[in-house]
Formats: sequence, structure tokens, C-alpha cells
Amino acid sequence: MVELRNEDTRAFQNFMRMPPAVYDELLARVGRRLSIEDTFMRHSLEPGLKLELTLQHIISGNTYASMKFTWRVPHNTISVIVPQVCGAIIAEYLDQVMVCPSTPNQWHQIADRFLQKWNFPHTWGAIDGKHVACCRCPENSGPMYFNYKGFYFILLFAMVDADYKFIWADIGGFGSASDAQVFNGSAPGMRPAVVVGIRNALSTRT
Repeated sequence: MVELRNEDTRAFQNFMRMPPAVYDELLARVGRRLSIEDTFMRHSLEPGLKLELTLQHIISGNTYASMKFTWRVPHNTISVIVPQVCGAIIAEYLDQVMVCPSTPNQWHQIADRFLQKWNFPHTWGAIDGKHVACCRCPENSGPMYFNYKGFYFILLFAMVDADYKFIWADIGGFGSASDAQVFNGSAPGMRPAVVVGIRNALSTRT
């Protein structure tokens, strides 16, 4: 990857789906969360390699079994690295890129943006869900995650503002649940934050 970056910046950007400067920033921020000490048994993998593996898995959708030949990392190791890196990215960026409004003024700004951009008055967010297929049934879940199409899936349920930026999300809902059921049963503190925030914003709207 170092050679590719030094010799062909455009190819590196196409391969990583981001410019080198953005990649450097991402690595600098999550690298400390991915670093572990070497042991007398073996050397640890570099944070850069872990990040590149994960980005390629997300970009291409290749299986761990196929990636082991390209990256020369065992598939069982990749299966540990990918969740670790994804968790590090979420922990590092969550409070920066997905902030649920906490004041009436912040909700008013979202509503004003919806009116300005889409001509939708009194709109505080757009909510929808996405069915994400699972490879296998979650343990002891019965039919809760089963789809009438014949496979198991979980729900990604989110709210965005007028510019498609996530402001709230709930991941892992039952596949058989409706949007209202997922919203009502979302993580403790999340639904009240949205409902109370909008209610307070409505009470102060002139």
C-alpha cells in the first residue's frame, strides 16, 4: 500500500475510496485504538494494515476466506480485525458525526432546513428502516428475525436531517417488528431524547 500510494495517488484513492489525506486522518485517529504490544510469540499487525483490511472488506464485500490470499492474513484473524476496527471508528467518530439535537434551537434549525431545501414545513427529521440480511439465525431468537421472503435479517433504523446526515440510529431490531415497534423499543435514553426534544421544540415554535 505504501508503494501504491507513493507511485499512483489516483489508484490509491480508487482502491481505498478516499484521498490519502483523509486516510491519514482516519488512521491517526483510530490507530491508537488498534495498537497492541508485540509478544514473544509473534509481532502484532500494524494499525494501518488492520484499517486497510477493514476498508477493503466494506468496499468490496469480499469474504474473509478470499481476502486471506490477497492480504496474507488468516481468515480467522480477519474475522477478529474487522469488528475491532469498525468498533474503533464508531468510538472515535460517533460523538462528532452523529449528534442528536438536545435543544429546541437545534431542532428548529433542522425544521428550517427541511423547509428551505425540500419545502416540507414542521419536519424535524426523516425516519426509515433497512433490512440487513443475516448469514444465520441469531441464537435462541425463534421467528423474531425471520423474513417472509425466507431469510433472517436485522433492522437498521435511523433518522436523518434535511442533508441526509444521521442524527439518531438504532441497529439490531427484530426483523419482524414494525417501524413504530423498533422506535418504541430503541436503546434506553434514545427515544426519549428524540421525543422530548421535538416536543420542547414544538412548544417554543412561534
